[in-house]
Amino acid sequence: MKTNYLLPNKYKKFGWTLFLLGIISGIVFQVISEKDDIFDIELINDFGYEFLDEIISVLIIIGGLLVGFTKEKIEDEFIFKLRNDSLVWYIILNYVILLITVIFIYEGNFFTVLIYNMFTPLIFFIIRFNFLKLKSNTDEE
Repeated sequence: MKTNYLLPNKYKKFGWTLFLLGIISGIVFQVISEKDDIFDIELINDFGYEFLDEIISVLIIIGGLLVGFTKEKIEDEFIFKLRNDSLVWYIILNYVILLITVIFIYEGNFFTVLIYNMFTPLIFFIIRFNFLKLKSNTDEE
């Protein structure tokens, strides 16, 4: 199966490393940033704390793209179909969630939802694609 938009499989491990590091760092950053008094130390405020959320975002985006768009070891028509089905599924799910938040969430909380919405398409796609792959592997056995 010829796919011009996929990267070689060798980037998948690096992608998983970046992606998981970004997700874990993002969760830790979110928990810590709710306790602002921890960061009252001047050195931390002046050095890097302001850019930490951008670094985490870059890790999640680059890692997610590498995980989602690198070839599998065996890239056949079945994997191509799983990938396409997952892409369609995550677009629909992402916009259903966005529609619900547009209707029910307002002001500053809506901005927070939009920030999270930057990452949900990649996360939904990766979860769905790997779930379908795993399910197909267990069905074969």
